[in-house]
Amino acid sequence: GVEPNKITIVSILDACANQAALAQGRAVHSSIVAGGIKPDVVVGNALINMYGKCGDIQEAYRMFDTMPDRDVVSW
Repeated sequence: GVEPNKITIVSILDACANQAALAQGRAVHSSIVAGGIKPDVVVGNALINMYGKCGDIQEAYRMFDTMPDRDVVSW
């Protein structure tokens, strides 16, 4: 099958954030980990945004805390 790229993943995470679809966002995050995709700053920021907008502030903080690189959007 066709594997999603980082642009697709960010778009899906943004859709989950806008719909407050935490379960689906977690499923996407799990597929990122299982697929061996290394989150860069853009994917990391999308995960922080999704968890924050879905109300899981602890997971948003954990994502921020474990990001090796951060940019102005991360902060």
